[in-house]
Amino acid sequence: MAFYRMRGSAGDRQVRRPGSWRSIEWIAARFAWVVLIFAVVAAPRVAVRAEAEEAGANRVPIEIIRFERGASSKDITGAVIRGERSLYSIDARSGQRLSVSISAGEDNAVFQIYAPGAQADRRDYGVEIVGAKALPGAGEGEDAKNWSGILPDTGAYLVVVGPTYGNATYTLRVSIR
Repeated sequence: MAFYRMRGSAGDRQVRRPGSWRSIEWIAARFAWVVLIFAVVAAPRVAVRAEAEEAGANRVPIEIIRFERGASSKDITGAVIRGERSLYSIDARSGQRLSVSISAGEDNAVFQIYAPGAQADRRDYGVEIVGAKALPGAGEGEDAKNWSGILPDTGAYLVVVGPTYGNATYTLRVSIR
């Protein structure tokens, strides 16, 4: 069916026939194909990307401490802003002695050390450590600046650095013997 008035005979060039590329049906059909192709090709990628972003939304970056060949200690410099934490992971074996100390220009940086199995989750109020307890003397609220002890378990220990007030620029010294 045509939405126009035909004049002349069917063989005239000036007569628009149904199915020509200018007809509304043709335009609507092509538009429907474009939408369908977009839905099939692009929509799954958008969904996958959204799921990936959602899965990584609560992920907290953890820096792995690795010693140079032949070394048993390492100095790490960093900065942490008020309300945030810097996280470090160090692999150690049961029976080893771990020593950690921190110094800051304004003496406002402290740390906690958590046993293997600890995980960091980002919450609305900041970072929460779950899954393992802190080592004695280096727990939440103990404001540790120096700690040394024999490790009870083998695995990845989590060192969490935070400021006591304001922003902190610090040097963290970690050694294992």
